[in-house]
Amino acid sequence: MCPGSREEVTRARRWTRDILSNHPCADDAELIVSELGSNALTHTASGSPYGTFQLTLSLSPRTVAISVTDEGGRPEEPRSTEADPYDTHGRGLSIVMALARRLDITGSQHGRTVTAQLVAAPEQAGATTC
Repeated sequence: MCPGSREEVTRARRWTRDILSNHPCADDAELIVSELGSNALTHTASGSPYGTFQLTLSLSPRTVAISVTDEGGRPEEPRSTEADPYDTHGRGLSIVMALARRLDITGSQHGRTVTAQLVAAPEQAGATTC
């Protein structure tokens, strides 16, 4: 469980980097953790003064599943939107969708889990990028 602060997203990103170290999906996973963690704080009760979010990593030699669970607070399901070229926000879920092989969103307005699955190509099993 991570406290709902911006600093905690930085720590979650660092923790992801430490856990995955030389995994071929490490770079993409780190970016996805940053985007999903930031979205949880910005768009849900996870960003409230006593809010939290939960980060879970599941991995194998070629895959990583990144799950971020928020505290809810919005009735609508997260969705990707097209950001104006001059916007400074609004691209998070689109970035995640571009990087992930699969994206699942489960839960309700009382808390959702967004899971992004990364899969390295067979020739990348020994590489350092996904």
